[in-house]
Amino acid sequence: MRKRVLIIGGVAGGASCAARLRRLDESAEIVVFEKGPFVSFANCGLPYYVGNAIQNEKNLLQATPQLFRKRFNIDIRVEHEVISIDRTRCEIEVKNLKDGEVLRERYDALVLSPGAQPIVPKLDGVNLRGIFTLRNIPDSRKIREWIEKNNVARALVIGAGFIGIEMTENLRERGMDVTLVELSNQVLPQFDLEIAAYMKERLEENGVKAILGDAVESFKTAGDGILARLSSGKSVTAGIVILSVGVKPETELASAAGIELNERGYIRVDDRMKSSDPKIWAVGDAVEVRDSIFGMKTSVPLAGPANRQGRIAADNIAGRDSRFRGVQGTAVVGAFGMTLALTGYTEKMLKKVSALDYESAWIHPFDHATYYPGATRIHMKMTFAKDGKILGVQAAGEKGVEKRIDVISAFIQKNGTIFDLEEAELCYAPQYGSAKDAVNMLGFISANLFRGDHPTLDWSKLEESLKNGAILIDVREPDEFSRGTIPEAKNIPLSVLREKVNELPRDKELLIFCQVGQRGYYATKFLNENGFNAKNLSGGYYTWLKLKG
Repeated sequence: MRKRVLIIGGVAGGASCAARLRRLDESAEIVVFEKGPFVSFANCGLPYYVGNAIQNEKNLLQATPQLFRKRFNIDIRVEHEVISIDRTRCEIEVKNLKDGEVLRERYDALVLSPGAQPIVPKLDGVNLRGIFTLRNIPDSRKIREWIEKNNVARALVIGAGFIGIEMTENLRERGMDVTLVELSNQVLPQFDLEIAAYMKERLEENGVKAILGDAVESFKTAGDGILARLSSGKSVTAGIVILSVGVKPETELASAAGIELNERGYIRVDDRMKSSDPKIWAVGDAVEVRDSIFGMKTSVPLAGPANRQGRIAADNIAGRDSRFRGVQGTAVVGAFGMTLALTGYTEKMLKKVSALDYESAWIHPFDHATYYPGATRIHMKMTFAKDGKILGVQAAGEKGVEKRIDVISAFIQKNGTIFDLEEAELCYAPQYGSAKDAVNMLGFISANLFRGDHPTLDWSKLEESLKNGAILIDVREPDEFSRGTIPEAKNIPLSVLREKVNELPRDKELLIFCQVGQRGYYATKFLNENGFNAKNLSGGYYTWLKLKG
């Protein structure tokens, strides 16, 4: 008798599981049930379809039911909603949404790939016409139709995560005035503040009004638009509202079937993607996994991990022994030419792991050799353990950002250290990089910290040190100093430091800084070798501006 494998949900996890399983087992009967009208589409492209960067809806379709049938002999049933799972009989109950017919289907193995759904906060007026969430192609159609039918001129986006930022850019690109409201004190709360600040700056440069540290309390109709009242007392009127406040796992079906969930409602699985039921696997945004750095339980709603989980579930259903190594949250987001990317643990996340001792390093290198035209800065921050193991990295810039994050992501996967980054051999030509690439520079700076060659002070400790009598010295040139500096700083340029060194006190802590940290490092080394107690402020004036700005 043929093995019968039923998969609930398509898109990344379910569709990849089905295709992989067919490549491993030609004899299996594979049926995919998808509640929506499309089984495999690029949901990451939806904001760009709304914004007309992607103009043809067909370009979002990764594979059709017809392609699955002809190429893989897989039965795809769209607009079929699974309404119950009978684990005792190994059957599911399925409703055909086109005609209402309900059928029961037997399985030998069942895969759950229900995904996550946008959170809709319980607010007065949240169900008014003109308020939308974005999850699938029908959602994007409705948003486009509303914009075009009502000739929308003003938009309000609630939530400044990845989707919120992408929607903000695309609505602005369609010529709308856009207001972005975020409960946190920064855009992109996934990042540390000093990295996220570059995106906030770019949004504002492009006419976006960002309201941070505030929340919507209610909505009501106001003429032809919608009026949103905020907890601060402010109000915003717009012709369209996009809710982008996060997602939650769609696991009601699994819960009703008695499959074990965690306290946040995610399906518990082992590293083979098997649930608490030995005949049921689960993949994608609805599952709890472990992070690959510390082994802590987490959930990451990203397409890459979902695809890999689908493949691993298929391997194990086919009799192989494949394991999911975990996630490290590698992700990228861009808007108005500014790119932010990260992988692993941010400092914000590490502060929640109170028992862990770590270091942070900041650099602001150029994306390629400065003697070749068009070089732009990449602002990078890396966290690493006291033994040198890389814990995470984040970056912001216009070019080459995701390349560097991808490289360091691969090092993290192999338990790489800051010393590996020192020795990393990367491509170099002047239009692509530098002989000492940004990746190498992070390794050099971090290794210097590790070896004690580069005494530094974290910006969070600056005020305390100044209160204790430390002296702040800006070693940039006078013209740089005149354009802005840190309060209380004395200007002694590196170019004249050797001449003026005897003017400095030897019984005080000297806190040195420059624009990005390099000249500060040179000055710190010189001073300490001459008997002073000097420390370099990590990241230089650039980092201070973002922290205080």
